[in-house]
Amino acid sequence: MDRFQQYLFGNVLRTMVAIVGGLVLIALLTQGLTQIDLIVENRQSALTFLYVSVLAAPQVVGLLLPIALFVAAISTLNRAHRDSEIVVAQAAGMSRLQIASPVLRIAAFAAIIHLCINLWVQPASYREMRETLTSARTDLAATLVKPGEFNSPAHNLTVYVGKSLGGGELRTLLISDSRDPDASTTYIARTGAVTEVEGVPAILMRNARVQKVDANGQLWDGTFDQYIYELAAFMDSDTSYVLKASDRFLAELFYPDQNNFYDRDNADKFLAEGHSRLALPLMNMFMAMLAVVAVLGGDFSRRGYQRRISIATGIGLFVQLLALASSSIGEDDPSLNIIQYAVPILSFSVLAFLFFWARGLKLAAKAMKKDNSGQSEVTA
Repeated sequence: MDRFQQYLFGNVLRTMVAIVGGLVLIALLTQGLTQIDLIVENRQSALTFLYVSVLAAPQVVGLLLPIALFVAAISTLNRAHRDSEIVVAQAAGMSRLQIASPVLRIAAFAAIIHLCINLWVQPASYREMRETLTSARTDLAATLVKPGEFNSPAHNLTVYVGKSLGGGELRTLLISDSRDPDASTTYIARTGAVTEVEGVPAILMRNARVQKVDANGQLWDGTFDQYIYELAAFMDSDTSYVLKASDRFLAELFYPDQNNFYDRDNADKFLAEGHSRLALPLMNMFMAMLAVVAVLGGDFSRRGYQRRISIATGIGLFVQLLALASSSIGEDDPSLNIIQYAVPILSFSVLAFLFFWARGLKLAAKAMKKDNSGQSEVTA
């Protein structure tokens, strides 16, 4: 690339990165609001909340990349045209392809990044996010221990903690366990701590008192320096989660487990998602070509190109919605998944024809017409 092409390349790239960064931050903020229950209900740390929000970033980047590329290319080319930089470049002998090549190179680079995100980064991050959410929502310490509140994690079980001292240390504990009607038990302790015993979560009570009433109404009362109350009964024996379409890698989408009912029932949905992962990166090429045509595709105008840019923006939004809708069409009929590839490829081909060949054919037709008229005058 010569210096002017490097100049366009750098401006488009910087603008695109800035737009993607800003939009991703906004999207992560709104995405994070949907996970605020991690802190409010499950008593997780702010770091866990931030971590879950960041894990949602790859999919957001993939969705916003074509739009950011279009806006960056439009603004950069329009500014260069308005400042007569493109006019000077053309006067110096640069062709339309040479001027457009920096934008198309960035589009190819963005398409590769988009493809990598779709095939590897997004499913890996979504799996990690689902594991983190599952772990947070099955955190027994956060569920049972709510200082200053009487909590009932199970029927006929009440837990009260006066104060949490941090680090799992607790003060003033009361546990009333009446799940067994023949052995109603009350546990009282001055201090305690959330711990694990052989991998099983438990509450270690210090200076504890245990009172148990048997089926005959007899009271048994005992004191202990330390007493362990195991929480294994409240653990979910099935902590696994179902992998959704967004959590799966490409091979898992195209070749789901036919012995699994969920996979077999959603095979068409997985197939459509797999084709969408491959087809959507092509939208980067289309959006870049649309920006090039909007600014460079017509005659020079000192009044600007607001009308052409507005029309191009409308076309871009329409094709983007059409590309997203084609994925839903593929879920209903797998044979229509080819539409997901046809939308960006045909749209790009039409724009490329208009930009590179239609104008040339038009100029050639004008030249032929001029030559014919000149020959007619000579004959006359």
